[in-house]
Amino acid sequence: MTEKPQRTILHADMDAFYASVEQRDDPELRGKPVIVAGLGRRGVVSAASYEARKFGVRSAMPTAQARERCPHGEFVRGRMHVYAEVSGQIRAIFGEFTPLVEPLSLDEAFLDVTGCQALFGDGKSIARRLRARVLEETELTISVGVATSKFVAKVASDCNKPDGLTVVAPGTEVEFLGALPIARLWGVGPRQQHRLKQLGYQNIADLQALDLAAMETLMGENLGEHFYTLCRGIDERTVESEREIKSISHEVTFERDLTSREKCHQVILDLSAQVGRRLRKHELLGQVIRLKVRDPDFTTRSRQKKLTAATCDDGLIYRTAIELFSKVRETMAPVRLLGVAAAELQEEGTQRQGGLFDAVDQESGKSAEIMKAMDRIRDRFGEDSIRHGLS
Repeated sequence: MTEKPQRTILHADMDAFYASVEQRDDPELRGKPVIVAGLGRRGVVSAASYEARKFGVRSAMPTAQARERCPHGEFVRGRMHVYAEVSGQIRAIFGEFTPLVEPLSLDEAFLDVTGCQALFGDGKSIARRLRARVLEETELTISVGVATSKFVAKVASDCNKPDGLTVVAPGTEVEFLGALPIARLWGVGPRQQHRLKQLGYQNIADLQALDLAAMETLMGENLGEHFYTLCRGIDERTVESEREIKSISHEVTFERDLTSREKCHQVILDLSAQVGRRLRKHELLGQVIRLKVRDPDFTTRSRQKKLTAATCDDGLIYRTAIELFSKVRETMAPVRLLGVAAAELQEEGTQRQGGLFDAVDQESGKSAEIMKAMDRIRDRFGEDSIRHGLS
């Protein structure tokens, strides 16, 4: 039996992407703290330059709070159509090296270059060539992590930002991760970090010293095995190109647990709109809607519902997700994470056309045109420029 080749995975992450694009396009912004954000009363920060981060400004922070921390900052309304165009350039460069590209957002992606090394050299060589191509093509810098798994590659890409390259050689994953703080583990939030530090666990090496049974006692039976393997750099997930992706999802973890049903509904609405927008962008429809809810103790509950017909309608996705949320939270309790997903994807246009429900189809068509118009507004003026309202 032939052994599988050692995987070589890259995680490529643009440096302060939106803010860097603004600094590139406006020389007067270079070297200044640039904050790309919604400028309205309820605006939030989309990106902060490294100069702004020194003042504690970060993405997802309310714009008002960012102004308090960095009153002399340059606040800029986002230009999503420009970022999407630059992202397309970067995505095309990734495709020069491998067809196995899994985009995570406009500014980051995983690449599996295992089968491309005969053409382009080892992982480090490919990463160097990729970074040079991005700089040449876009005048922007990108940080890359190279490893044998997605998790380790993602951690590595963040180690030497900006404009960094970090290679974790096969067999050194445990040593590499061990020196890092526990916060670098996926799924360990601020509360969990505080609890672990009180118990004497500071670095990942402290968790690596535990056997599986001890880890399950510490982290809970549901998550014990997950953290036991993760802190050793074991991550068998494959890089999935967009054509292979079986679902489209968005989720958010909260710094402070949500305790209001109304706030949860607003987040679910925003997540539903993001899922719907990505479905429309890729001309896809989803027939199964999923909701994920995580408790403060990391217990995760998921529910799903299969629709009678596939959709990309924000409103239908939202109403279905709210129905699922009411089953998970019959009585309101704190929420650490919310996620919405569409699965069982199919290409737009494969649905039945015409027939008994033509009037309904006409209404759906009007709704689709409205949502596409909203997409165009967001592309041009930013995510905060137009939003759905709770009904």
